[in-house]
Amino acid sequence: MRTLGLIGGMSWVSTRAYYERINRFVQKQAPPMASAPLLIESLDYSQVYEAKQADDWDRVAQILTDSARRLETAGAQGLVIAANTMHKVYDQLAEAVSLPILHIADHVGEAMQKAECSNAALLGTRFVMTESFYRQRLIGYGVDLLPPKPEDVEMVDGIIYKELMLGRVTRDAERALKTIITSKDKEGAEAIVLACAELEMVVDTRANVLPVFDSTEIHCRAAADFILN
Repeated sequence: MRTLGLIGGMSWVSTRAYYERINRFVQKQAPPMASAPLLIESLDYSQVYEAKQADDWDRVAQILTDSARRLETAGAQGLVIAANTMHKVYDQLAEAVSLPILHIADHVGEAMQKAECSNAALLGTRFVMTESFYRQRLIGYGVDLLPPKPEDVEMVDGIIYKELMLGRVTRDAERALKTIITSKDKEGAEAIVLACAELEMVVDTRANVLPVFDSTEIHCRAAADFILN
C-alpha cells in the first residue's frame, strides 16, 4: 500500500472523520487486519483561523504548504487536505510539492457525473458556497449549481464555525439544515452537495428529501483507492 499524507486539524472533528473512514474503506478491500498507512499532521487551527479572518490567504497557503512539505519529506506518496474550504489554496500547495494532491471537488464532480446528476445545491462554509474555487470545479463536470441565498450562507456558515467545529451539536442546527435542504428541493435542486465534513453531524446523509453527495465520504473513498493503488 502507498503512504498517504493527511493535512488535518481543520477541524479536529473532520480529521477524526477522515481517519476513521479511510481506514474503513481500506479494511474492506485489503487483507484482514490491514490498516491505512497514513502520515497525519494535525495543524493548530487557531493560526489558520486568524489568517482566514484577516483575509490573509497567503498566510493560510504558507501554513498548509509548510505542512505539505513536511509530509513529503516524511515519506508521503500523495496528499489529502482534510477540509473543503482549504482547497481555496490548493494551487499553491500543488506548486510547492511534487506529490499528487487529491482535490475534493474533482472527486465529488466525478461522482456526480457518474450518477448523471446535473443540478444541485452546494452547502458548506461561506467560501465554499459563494466563491469560484469550488463551484467552478463542479461546474466543470457539468453540474449546474443553484445560486446561494445570502440567508442560507449566513446560517450554515454560522453553524459550522460557532458550533460544529467546536464539536457541538444542537437540535436547532439539525432543524435549520433540514429546513434549508427542503427549500432547495422546492427551488428545483436534484441533489445536495454536502461540502463540509462537520455538517454530517447535523445532516442525515442517507435519509433526506434529496440525495446527498457527501464530500467527505467521496474524498475518503478516493484516498483509500490511492492507498491501495
